[in-house]
Amino acid sequence: MKPTLTFEKMAILCGEAGSASSLPDLGGMKILQNQLTFHLGEAEEIYEGYGTLPSAYPYRQYNTYSRTLKSTDVHTAVLENDYIKAVFLPDFGGRLWSLTDKTTGKNLLYTNDVIRFSNLSTRNAWFSGGVEWNMGIIGHSPLSNNPLFTASGTTDSGVPFLRMYEYERIREAEYQMDFWLEEKSRSLNCRMRIVNHTDQVIPMYWWSNMAVPEYPSGQIIVPAATAYTCKNWEVYKVNVPEVDGNNIFHYESIPDQIDYFFDIPYECPKYIANVNKDGYGLLQTSTRRLRARKLFSWGHNEGSDRWQHFLTEDAGPYIEIQAGLGKTQYGCLPMAPHTAWEWLEQYGPVHLPQTTSSQDNCQYIEQHVSNEELERLLQTSASFAHQKAAVVSSGSTHGAMRNLEATVSPKKKALSDHLDFGGCPENEWTHLLTKGSFVTADPDQIPGDFQCAAVYYEQLKKAVKTTDSENWYAYYHLGLMHWFHGKHKKARKMLERSLALQPSAWAYHGLAVLTFSDRDQRISYIQKGLALCNFDLSYVKEAFRILLLEEAFSELLDCYNHLPEQIQTERRIHFCYLTALSKTGQYKKGYDLLMREPDYVLDDIREGEDSIGSLYSALYEGVFGEAPNEIPAHWNFNSLI
Repeated sequence: MKPTLTFEKMAILCGEAGSASSLPDLGGMKILQNQLTFHLGEAEEIYEGYGTLPSAYPYRQYNTYSRTLKSTDVHTAVLENDYIKAVFLPDFGGRLWSLTDKTTGKNLLYTNDVIRFSNLSTRNAWFSGGVEWNMGIIGHSPLSNNPLFTASGTTDSGVPFLRMYEYERIREAEYQMDFWLEEKSRSLNCRMRIVNHTDQVIPMYWWSNMAVPEYPSGQIIVPAATAYTCKNWEVYKVNVPEVDGNNIFHYESIPDQIDYFFDIPYECPKYIANVNKDGYGLLQTSTRRLRARKLFSWGHNEGSDRWQHFLTEDAGPYIEIQAGLGKTQYGCLPMAPHTAWEWLEQYGPVHLPQTTSSQDNCQYIEQHVSNEELERLLQTSASFAHQKAAVVSSGSTHGAMRNLEATVSPKKKALSDHLDFGGCPENEWTHLLTKGSFVTADPDQIPGDFQCAAVYYEQLKKAVKTTDSENWYAYYHLGLMHWFHGKHKKARKMLERSLALQPSAWAYHGLAVLTFSDRDQRISYIQKGLALCNFDLSYVKEAFRILLLEEAFSELLDCYNHLPEQIQTERRIHFCYLTALSKTGQYKKGYDLLMREPDYVLDDIREGEDSIGSLYSALYEGVFGEAPNEIPAHWNFNSLI
């Protein structure tokens, strides 16, 4: 058959996504890369911690989801020829959801049987399965759960291609992904492009994150003899495959949750494969720019097993193999001004001869992988990659706003002409750029989009001195932008001015986060904010996070008693309440409430967090005078032993 591209819908069991937080992400999440100590040699050239951030601001957290499932029609884009069928989810960051080898009927990826959100992303909500495209900032992309611009076109050979693209606001960079199948191709072509249109060096990050089945007696194949890894916040280099007596290429032997970043020699082909006991599975290859490969395993302890079950219904365990621009995910790479980075990836089946040698497996793959052919395809595909395509569905309005910025700022360049980012919206930010003033807002309503770009920052500083000198909303946003740019004293001053003009839950929250040295004042601010907004789940979650951080347990219990019932019963809120009971010595009450729900699940438990197990242990010991012999398996999320 001639290759086809179709746009369809697929029924998938999905968790309730909830809504984005009403608040800016000032507190951030626990981010591994911000806490590391490195023990590496001078020749490693790892950009240690470069480009790390305290939060995902200006993006909001997604923290009001639940695990309740319902059948949902999800938009798909499907590329297919006689040999391969690739299914994408444009509304979920363009994820490659499944890749079927039609000659065997086997899916080469791990495709979850549900889309169930859990707290593993820079913006909290994330789900496992498929191939995720992570660009811009370290971690799962802030756009993982967002619709991308989706378009279709035709390659020079006359076959259809699928294009997905977006503008990423923190790095102020665009990225574009073109996918296609040639008529006789047994691999999916993925042509990637990132462009820095600014006049600044920016930190850049890209990792293609492939969820693949954890096959019984399975293994990975990668052309590397060393790898970077991290244990107890310490980064060091190890020889592979034997690490601490385990052959990590045979991933079932890995005891605890861990990452391995393989140091592939420059001259070697760039690839990684995951195969079953018969040597059959997925092979991912790329041109040289995508230099690194990674293995992630949840490990094989009780906490590991709990995470594997927690993220799915019945799809079974998975591992992740990944491909990235930098050697590791411990830092970004510097990307020069006015620069484009392009590379090509291919995904397809591999069937290895029955051997036991990693070296033999690598030799077999390298006989069938041509670096020169991939590099040549990257070059020849540039002609259609730089041409316009017909938009099928839209992404965000931020690319269009970025193009508006270029019309008012002489230092700004518009985004690529061949990418259609749609029309520019009318909102407070576009009004600021075109009219010079900032539209005010009702303090009882959730604030509009947050911004971090310098052009808005400079315009807003001018506006509060002229047209918006009495606008509480302008001072509020300026306070946030001062915070983003590291000017915390000025941020507090602007938020205090906002409050003086108009009390709002939003300014109270900002001051609760930014009043570093006065515990009582922080507590007071968030209590006042909560009194104005105790009906908003995302606000209550953030308020309780701050109260727990300040060890204001009695104050939290008082606030809890004044919440609406539907907020009180939400799992995270109830967990905070139980924690406060434990911390104030009310062990029996807390223990009885917890044991009343033996199947209690904390929907948004964070990766690396073992809070529910710790809470059970504290309550048990408080009631019975001794630590429990064991933590119930369904409350044990400690995979990092």
